[in-house]
Amino acid sequence: MTNINLAGAAVAALLARHPLLQGLPPGVAQEVAVDLLRGASPLRAEAGQILFSEGDEASSYVLIESGQAEVMRYSYNGDERVFRVFEPGQLMAEAAMFMPHGRYPMQARARSALQGWRLCRRQLHDACRRCPELALKLLAALSKSLYDQVNKVDWMTSSSAPERLANYLMGLHERQGAALTLPLNQRQLAAHLGIRAETLSRLLNDWQTQGYISGKRCQWAVHDPAHLARLATMAKRPF
Repeated sequence: MTNINLAGAAVAALLARHPLLQGLPPGVAQEVAVDLLRGASPLRAEAGQILFSEGDEASSYVLIESGQAEVMRYSYNGDERVFRVFEPGQLMAEAAMFMPHGRYPMQARARSALQGWRLCRRQLHDACRRCPELALKLLAALSKSLYDQVNKVDWMTSSSAPERLANYLMGLHERQGAALTLPLNQRQLAAHLGIRAETLSRLLNDWQTQGYISGKRCQWAVHDPAHLARLATMAKRPF
């Protein structure tokens, strides 16, 4: 039995719904999804398990079916910095499939029990050659990621710690509503925001005392989104 039979129509449909394949001509998205799943292998991992390490040969990328994964690096002083958390239905490390050195630039780790599929680098390259629309959509996605990173670096070098934290919390507020679950622990969040852990703790305590937010650890509630939105205004771009 082939891997694509093991994957089944449900996994092909999950991949076909990914933004990378959305907008392709009728019927093409499903065909491309089937092509990309050729040679795929099932992935199961427990929380904390390393999926690939920085510097490993980048021979595959990951389609997450259930659970969460994160990509991270250790700084020169040993601090752990999480760059992004991936959810079900998302692709992880597809950009690494086109890096000239052919290696993963970061480490990936399961945040929870995870199920997914390792998709082959070669199949992605072949699909881009056969389907120019897919290649263009992939270029557009990578360009947006680069643009977002440029904006982030600009924001990180020109903003204060309260502005960075407010911007982060308002981003979660837009996606989750008033009750927030932080995807990072406070030490990871401090590294992500480029501030000291002590500064982050002080800000959270001060804002809780002033009634802007309430909570502890990873569970928080926003009580004054208008105040946080005013602090986060500098992060908004006109396009």
